[in-house]
Amino acid sequence: MALSVVTGANRGIGLALCAALKKRGAQVVAACRQSSPELESLGVEIIAGVDVSTEAGVGHLRQALEGRAIELLINNAGILVWGEDLGQLDAEGIRRQFEVNALGPLRVTEALLGNLGAGAKLGFITSRMGSIADNSSGGHYGYRMSKAALNIAAVSLARDLASRNIAVAVLHPGMVSTAMIGHRGQIEPEDAARGLLERIDALTIANSGGFWHQNGQELPW
Repeated sequence: MALSVVTGANRGIGLALCAALKKRGAQVVAACRQSSPELESLGVEIIAGVDVSTEAGVGHLRQALEGRAIELLINNAGILVWGEDLGQLDAEGIRRQFEVNALGPLRVTEALLGNLGAGAKLGFITSRMGSIADNSSGGHYGYRMSKAALNIAAVSLARDLASRNIAVAVLHPGMVSTAMIGHRGQIEPEDAARGLLERIDALTIANSGGFWHQNGQELPW
């Protein structure tokens, strides 16, 4: 059976995606830096020690999945650094967000290209905060910049992988109640995961490279 692989799987949206996929009967591989009791309770395959911002972490994932077919890869791992206002910019924090949020998913995807056959799907969990047209409030420089970079990387992958019949979705989960935002969200992770998987179900080569809210709304770039 081909695999469904989720990065950043130990909590929040990633954990909810793993639970939803397992409930569907998928063979789930949960990749994370460090496991959690909640993840272990799902009974899915866990590959810990996967830091998507490092060559070693991504190499560990590639080696663990060598020779195994992947039908769905969800690049979910991401970070948010608070307090990025003018006059308080943290260049190192911005760089860290680029490494995890933008370069990390690209590294993972390239590392696992050999596992992806025709008909495979890629989901990139981004944010509408990476939308230039939708930015009406400013601030959050590193997070916005890193997610905008992720968006364009995902679109390039959609173009490059079309000839291999591999489709790509760029997905905003909504403002989800997770630890990353202090559980101050508007939607629970389980509901976000359900919507995200519905968008992936509807993904085809014809609409590959689209940018959607988990509720189905097409988002502006």
